[in-house]
Amino acid sequence: MATAPGLTACGSGGSGSDGDATLKVVAADYGDSTANGSQKYWNKVARAFEAKNDGLKVDVKVYSWTEVDRRVAEMVKNGQAPDIAQIGAYADYAAQGKLYRADEMLSIPTQAGFISSIAHAGEVRRVQYGVPFVASARLLFYNKKLFDRAGISSAPTSWDELKEAAVRLKANGVKIPYGLPLGPEECQAETMMWMLSGGGGYTDANGSYTIDSTENIEAFEWLRDELVGADLTGPGSPARTNRQDTFDAFARGEVGMLNGHPTLMQQASGHGITYGTAPLPGRRGKSPSTMGVADWLMAFKQNGHRTEIGKFLDFVYTENNVLDFVTEYDLLPVTTAVEQTMLGDREYKRLWRFLDELESAEFYPADKTSWAEVSKLIKQKIGSTVAKGGDPASVLGQIQREADAMENAGA
Repeated sequence: MATAPGLTACGSGGSGSDGDATLKVVAADYGDSTANGSQKYWNKVARAFEAKNDGLKVDVKVYSWTEVDRRVAEMVKNGQAPDIAQIGAYADYAAQGKLYRADEMLSIPTQAGFISSIAHAGEVRRVQYGVPFVASARLLFYNKKLFDRAGISSAPTSWDELKEAAVRLKANGVKIPYGLPLGPEECQAETMMWMLSGGGGYTDANGSYTIDSTENIEAFEWLRDELVGADLTGPGSPARTNRQDTFDAFARGEVGMLNGHPTLMQQASGHGITYGTAPLPGRRGKSPSTMGVADWLMAFKQNGHRTEIGKFLDFVYTENNVLDFVTEYDLLPVTTAVEQTMLGDREYKRLWRFLDELESAEFYPADKTSWAEVSKLIKQKIGSTVAKGGDPASVLGQIQREADAMENAGA
């Protein structure tokens, strides 16, 4: 469980730790409008923290997800690293020796309070540098009204059942029976879900890339032939279809089913869509696991504010602060205390299935310094695997070779 506000991290701080200090924080925006922008949340947390800690100030700047990673990279490059960044990847900065370890900042109760599977995903060579901020897991969403009209009584549990449902939806006039976003916005997620549901994944148990494994190749051959080739993914090329495009189409009632994360519930409900959720279908039954995503907090050494950072992060992870954020955006908590609170409160029933899946979820290999570049390669190339005449073995093999070269070069 998170500690009481104001507890210091273990050890003594760096420069300025005994006097006044201003912590510079850069964070990502989870809102979809000014009304629910994340700046409001951070301002509230910062002012509450300042009220309890004389002499400490917190200056938070919030940027959209499309620019926040670049902003932080520019700040670091210019020698103006923030004290804390809440972004998507930490491994590069950890490898460069720019980050504090989690155990250098956080109090022991805060560190012990994280859901273990998520905390381990923040490690580089078994040392935690990425502090999980929020998480999500993916489920299959389906439009109940469209399913009823097509005579489909339950969510598919296997690929064959998914195809059968898609065929029925198409025959019933559904524009997009299955939404397959393999466009550049977030196709690395859809890719990972299909790899996992086919018994594969990006890496093996030892952390080595397995992008061109037999299981992964077969998954994309099945997509190419059985879904895209059978015209069951709607008009337009999946390679040019972004995740948000598919979510928006689902909210318009045009999509029968798609893989989604918790925030889609809010969007769908807001447009009057009656939906259901189910575990991802797998090759021969329920997928062995789903994809989990964690966004990270990391702390830069440059300004020497180790103790102050620890105090602020201990405050950020108090139960009320964590609960406020995940409730606002329908996200999943990264602390066991808040997870238990949500599982014990029917107000959060819509998230219970996501919380269940989170326990066994697989995460991006964000501990690899090469992952950012490999992810870019996937965004550039994966859509071509499902096009008519596409060659999954060739494309995945090319990505695998480049990924291995980056690993060997210490990228």
